[in-house]
Amino acid sequence: MTQAPHNPLVLPEDLPSPIDDGAAAHLTGMRMPSVSLLATDGSQIDLSALKGMTIVYVYPRTGVPGVALPTGWDAIPGARGCTPQSCSFRDHFAALRERGVTHLYGLSTQDTAYQQEAATRLHLPFALLSDADLRLATELNLPTFTVDGMTLIKRITLIVRDGVIEKVFYPVFPPDKSAEDVVDYLS
Repeated sequence: MTQAPHNPLVLPEDLPSPIDDGAAAHLTGMRMPSVSLLATDGSQIDLSALKGMTIVYVYPRTGVPGVALPTGWDAIPGARGCTPQSCSFRDHFAALRERGVTHLYGLSTQDTAYQQEAATRLHLPFALLSDADLRLATELNLPTFTVDGMTLIKRITLIVRDGVIEKVFYPVFPPDKSAEDVVDYLS
């Protein structure tokens, strides 16, 4: 991690846009696998068992103010923007509920303790889920990338209804408009 400290709330204007590499084409219509994930509220969540409409926005990793980013982070298409994406879902939480969203979760490979700091700092009204062992990512064959020895999941948003993936947003760009895109889709 060699880059200078940064402000995770601010997106650089010259971020490279990710391309649709087809790595999520298989997901629409799939049933969520039965995988229990630890949430920042202390609960265990099995996305396959949830009734109603669930939104899961998957992101590589949340940054911490003043802590350097992984090597070359801003040059990796789609990597930067996890904090603005979470804030976007926070800010659109009421609109999503009004459109029938029963459950909303963010998901990354970071451990729950790390995620709890972000959830508290960002005042998120929903829980973050940890897939630190990549069980869900492996079961769904989610697109990943590696940086600084970490395997991270590429940014993707899933609309799941009664355990079945109904809609996939991939690639997600810009990340700070992700929740708005979901609201628009549901409107």
